[in-house]
Amino acid sequence: MQYNITPAQIGTRPQVALPNPKILEALGEEGMRKMVSDHYDLLRQSNIRGLFPPTDEGFEMAKKHSADFFIQICGGPRYFDMSRGAPRMVARHMPFAITQEARRIWLESYIMVLNGLDLDEELKQSFWNYIDIFSIWMMNTHDEE
Repeated sequence: MQYNITPAQIGTRPQVALPNPKILEALGEEGMRKMVSDHYDLLRQSNIRGLFPPTDEGFEMAKKHSADFFIQICGGPRYFDMSRGAPRMVARHMPFAITQEARRIWLESYIMVLNGLDLDEELKQSFWNYIDIFSIWMMNTHDEE
């Protein structure tokens, strides 16, 4: 499968469609949590590891929050809302310098995880389409030249 990263500008908010809820049906909550955990494990070894909590406890909590968010947006229980309140993801990411390069690394790490999943290609594409656009919303800092 070919995953394309949409060119983006900071401050743009393109229309984004939620992923197909059948992703959650196919993976189940534990499968979704494993997908997010595998993604975070790659990020912890990447050039953007400084954007994530440095302690094991904090890092595990970040994984949980992210998995709760993705379970919720894929039609599952509203774990994120119950534990953290309304997502407001742009505001939550403001304290972190998220550049185009950071977005690229985040997305490329998801490509590696998605390629390893035993999941229908259409469902992978649906999830990709969401995170590709969602990640544009999170960018808030220009790359250093």
